[in-house]
Amino acid sequence: MTDTPDYTPPKVWEWKKPSGGQFASINRPIAGATHEKELPVGRHPLQLYSLATPNGQKVTIMLEELLALGHKGAEYDAWLIKIGEGPQFGSGFVAVNPNSKIPALMDRSGATPIRVFESGAILTYLAEKFDAFLPTEPATRAECLSWLFWQMGSAPYLGGGLGHFYAYAPMKIEYAIDRFAMEVKRQLDVLDRQLAEHEFIAGPAYTIADIAIFPWYGGLVKGWLYGAGEFLSVQDYKHVNRWADQLLKRPAVIRGRKVNRVQGEPSSQLHERHEASDFDTKTQDKVVKAG
Repeated sequence: MTDTPDYTPPKVWEWKKPSGGQFASINRPIAGATHEKELPVGRHPLQLYSLATPNGQKVTIMLEELLALGHKGAEYDAWLIKIGEGPQFGSGFVAVNPNSKIPALMDRSGATPIRVFESGAILTYLAEKFDAFLPTEPATRAECLSWLFWQMGSAPYLGGGLGHFYAYAPMKIEYAIDRFAMEVKRQLDVLDRQLAEHEFIAGPAYTIADIAIFPWYGGLVKGWLYGAGEFLSVQDYKHVNRWADQLLKRPAVIRGRKVNRVQGEPSSQLHERHEASDFDTKTQDKVVKAG
């Protein structure tokens, strides 16, 4: 079956049955908490509640990059939120992010805790807090933020669009897959043209624009997303591939990609991160087995 039967939307939509394919169990048309559940709090100033999806990886890569620069205030506890089981609808999580999505961050370094949600907002907050990875010169800052917001606006077409209909939907809908494949390839071409002229996304310097875009589009060209690499001919985007390979050599990117990961080889997973030593092989093995 390549398409759905003819469907005429009702005059007023009603939620009558679960929808969303693989994610039907956690989809609903209302917000708010479904149960009481407080979040754990570790000893570090920054408390992250997340999962190693592309959006989650943005923040753990950023935190590891900050620590690599020597910002001790960027030490963090990363708590695993298994979104398929619904902990994001607990009262504690909703208090941090009323949108019930990962990643969510609590900054407890000051007298009053500060909540930050939405991955782009978290990256900007951390960049400003530590004065790192966000240019201060007006033109280069504008370029960086423009690409950051490009990612925030574009990735839903890749994830919720192509990813959902190509990999997760209960039926294959030719129109939907073609529509989103066309758009994702256009986005890859946008990046490829930019990276043909610049070492990094926003120019000669590595910024939060790279950190935001890499887990989505770098992951796509490296074959990590939706099994869609061959389908999209990702090898054709040589400048995006060059850039992705360059970022993959950064130790902080390697570490950040492991945090809150629950899939893949055990050596690629660190379910929770509370100390830098958690990346040590013996400690990591314990964390994976405990998870």
